[in-house]
Amino acid sequence: MSSHRPLHDGWTVTAVSSTGQLRPVVAGLPAAVPGCVHTDLLAAGLIEDPYLDDNENRLTWIGRTAWSYETTFTWGSAGDGTYDGTGDGTDDDRADLVCEGLDTAATLVLNGVEIGTTANMHRSYRFPVRHLLNVGENTLKILFEPPYGYAEAQKAALGDRPGAYAEPYQFIRKMACNFGWDWGPTVVTAGIWRPIGIETWSTARIAEVRPFAAADGTVEVHVAVERAAEGPLTLTASVAGRGAGVTETVTLAAGQRRAVVTLTVPDPDLWWPRGYGEQPLYDLTVRLEDQEWTGRIGFRSVELDRTDDAFTFVINGRPVFVKGFNWIPDDCFPSRITRERLAERFAQAAAAGANCLRVWGGGMYESEDFYDLADEMGLLVWQDFPFACAAYPEEGRFAAEVEAEAREHVARLTRHPSLVLWCGNNENIEGHADWGWQEKLEGRSWGGGFYYDLLPRVVAELDPSRPYWPGSPYSGAPGLPPNDPSKGTVHIWTVWNHQDYTHYAAYTPRFVAEFGFQGPPTYATLRAAVSDDPLTPVSPGVTHHQKAVDGNLKLLRGLGEHLPQPDGFDDWHYYTQLNQARAMAFGIERFRALAPHCMGTIVWQLNDCWPVTSWAAVDGGGRRKPLWYALRRVYADRLLTFQGDALAVVNDTDEPWSGELAVERLTLAGEILAKERFDVSVPARGTASVELPELPIPEGVARPGDPSGEVLVAALGDVRALRFPGEDQAMDYPPAEMDTVVEEIEGGLRVRVTARTIVRELALFPDRLDPRATVDDQLVTLLPGETAVFHVTGGEVDPGALVRHPVLRCVNESR
Repeated sequence: MSSHRPLHDGWTVTAVSSTGQLRPVVAGLPAAVPGCVHTDLLAAGLIEDPYLDDNENRLTWIGRTAWSYETTFTWGSAGDGTYDGTGDGTDDDRADLVCEGLDTAATLVLNGVEIGTTANMHRSYRFPVRHLLNVGENTLKILFEPPYGYAEAQKAALGDRPGAYAEPYQFIRKMACNFGWDWGPTVVTAGIWRPIGIETWSTARIAEVRPFAAADGTVEVHVAVERAAEGPLTLTASVAGRGAGVTETVTLAAGQRRAVVTLTVPDPDLWWPRGYGEQPLYDLTVRLEDQEWTGRIGFRSVELDRTDDAFTFVINGRPVFVKGFNWIPDDCFPSRITRERLAERFAQAAAAGANCLRVWGGGMYESEDFYDLADEMGLLVWQDFPFACAAYPEEGRFAAEVEAEAREHVARLTRHPSLVLWCGNNENIEGHADWGWQEKLEGRSWGGGFYYDLLPRVVAELDPSRPYWPGSPYSGAPGLPPNDPSKGTVHIWTVWNHQDYTHYAAYTPRFVAEFGFQGPPTYATLRAAVSDDPLTPVSPGVTHHQKAVDGNLKLLRGLGEHLPQPDGFDDWHYYTQLNQARAMAFGIERFRALAPHCMGTIVWQLNDCWPVTSWAAVDGGGRRKPLWYALRRVYADRLLTFQGDALAVVNDTDEPWSGELAVERLTLAGEILAKERFDVSVPARGTASVELPELPIPEGVARPGDPSGEVLVAALGDVRALRFPGEDQAMDYPPAEMDTVVEEIEGGLRVRVTARTIVRELALFPDRLDPRATVDDQLVTLLPGETAVFHVTGGEVDPGALVRHPVLRCVNESR
């Protein structure tokens, strides 16, 4: 009989030594497991919250300190020190200390005996301890080396490697963004960050289960066992759910350690990405003698179509246009990320129209909850191996650790139908080719052996059902320029870093795996994290919560000719958030109009790990920025978008989209200057382009065309697109006039806004009145006479303040 006993209680943590850093005395402090030093110190009141103001700057000593975790536990004791033989597996042949996550370089000591060392946050470790356990009291200590000390020692031994930041993250197998990023704080953690416990077993245990469920109903269940005895074993696999009930049994001969059980489920219901069908899941149970493993599987096929340099995901034989987000760790302290929190983020991604999340390579392999939720919600998962923005050493212990972590997680994740791609790294191939690394490396290794050899070998052996891609960006072969838009995947950072967002129109990519534009977090999130008085775009806390080089300058430069330079914080906040939303909408509309030449956009990024000005659509407080609402529009299944002299009609549904397309040229006062009607029919999952002839001014309209006083409106059914001939500063907008009515309804307030003039990019920011308040829409442009209805929920909001500056904003409010 096997059993698992968690060891999560009674831990203390002590600061053992530090490299000359001033620090408080920390000795025998109660520690939460799973957790980390930062959260323990925070809970004890020994440090200020690193997410607030510039507290982060005073906490660097934590990553330069050695930490000792210690607990005592009883084993096989009836309370008086005698063994009672029940309940804890003391009579089993084996007892293993199973550490699901240790962060990072550690030495483990049980009852005074060293049982092993670790050097990898990204993998689990198992240590046999049966011979060391005492009946009665036992003591377990885990001594964590200072992460900086370990990484810097590796750097000294192996030689420096270039990277994007002056931090040694590439020299330790640890979540790279712990060391700071251009959107994240430097909070270098240590601790027992995932569950730990003792597993006891006899005869044999299930060591690995790798199920492959094909679209034809075949399930191959690959099982590896660890043995304590060499006799024959009975292995059974069962699939249940959706009317299925299939069981097969095989016998492992004496000494045999691997077996495959093959089952066939007749006429399975296929698993589909969001927007393409349902997500049926089937329960798989594997039994080995008295042990049982359970998990859910889904039947589907996945291919990566590379025809003519394309990069197209094909699910169940159907090409899928990817509408995605890049995903970073949702908290710098991963033990705080609950299933409920993940479910909230996933719901936000899905509600914005996304069908894919890319797990970015500077983070981690995510929890089982993450992939379970993706399975349930139909969100495709692109999984980077955790390498990002640096040259990585391949010598010493690194290659063995990388192989161990890759084998563990590739095997662990095979059952998830949502997982559709293994990717070797983020931007390292590009860095080696284009960022001047080769001269600095002077022939030293940089990670290429991982991306071109080790990782594809592991994937081919353990998960041949999924495609592997060496890195992103990547053009399909080592000798090609890696960031060529015409081949494979591209990252577009010319926009934001150097170019106006209209430069997206210069690209004709096959698949955009990263592109983004910054904007500040919501007011409530920023105000809760920054105590500046007054709050200004350049006040100390706001500046600290901007990690990108020249980030605030780029925000202002990005306004360009589009929007006025802000006058004070309120303008800055609204204009820069609006500009972020417009920039990303412009890019996505361009790339969706190119389908099927371009078959995917993955926005940088969905989420933040703390409150910060960044590229995220959902900020560090979990609140939706205006960008999120804009993405919901441009990720909608049906889209109209002006592209040059044409109107693109994008239909990402399974039904044809037909009807009369109305195009009208109006004055800003709403008078019709010209109109045309076109009969259009766009096939399912298709894109059409309607060339727009010059729209003549009808007879009797005396005034000639005025680019500063007109708007072009296209409508097909209930989908609409607007094009203003000039930038906002060049438009002759009248001062905004509107009638507002605020009504109490069940669950909140209904705000009805009727425009008496054109009202450009109307937004409500109820979180300025109560941090709990949210609104269901943002950035709505109204033509004269049109009405918009907003619903505000949460908190207690003054109805009058809700429709006054600075809560209610539009571009032309003060003209």
